[in-house]
Amino acid sequence: MKRMHVNVSVDDLKTSVSFYAALFGAQPTVLKHDYAKWMLDDPRVNFALETHGQAPGVNHLGIQVEDETELAEVRDRFKATRGTVLDEGRTTCCYAESDKAWVTDPAGIVWEGFHTTGTSETFGRAAPPAASGGCCTPDTGCC
Repeated sequence: MKRMHVNVSVDDLKTSVSFYAALFGAQPTVLKHDYAKWMLDDPRVNFALETHGQAPGVNHLGIQVEDETELAEVRDRFKATRGTVLDEGRTTCCYAESDKAWVTDPAGIVWEGFHTTGTSETFGRAAPPAASGGCCTPDTGCC
């Protein structure tokens, strides 16, 4: 079953975690010094906050899948958009090991399709890419 993913860049993680914990009625399932994530079932969403240099606001949207078959389906859907698809493959980002692909919609909204295969002790690359100021983007791939 697929799960909607929303990644939001924030300036003040502590304040944002407090706000979203109250909004969702739950504490984050992952909480690091620069990142927080809720894996909610109602609504079914992977909601993440990060502090990696992006301007505050929606960083990207995505579709998280449970297996490689679903990921292949999402990759096919990305290709059907006729947008430029970045098939990143296996990577480490957001304290997780994943297999992922990216596409950008006509309005410039970035979409990520991914299958999480494990956890990581690191967010990803030691320093965010200078060009974007952030980590997870289709232009740079994830950290």
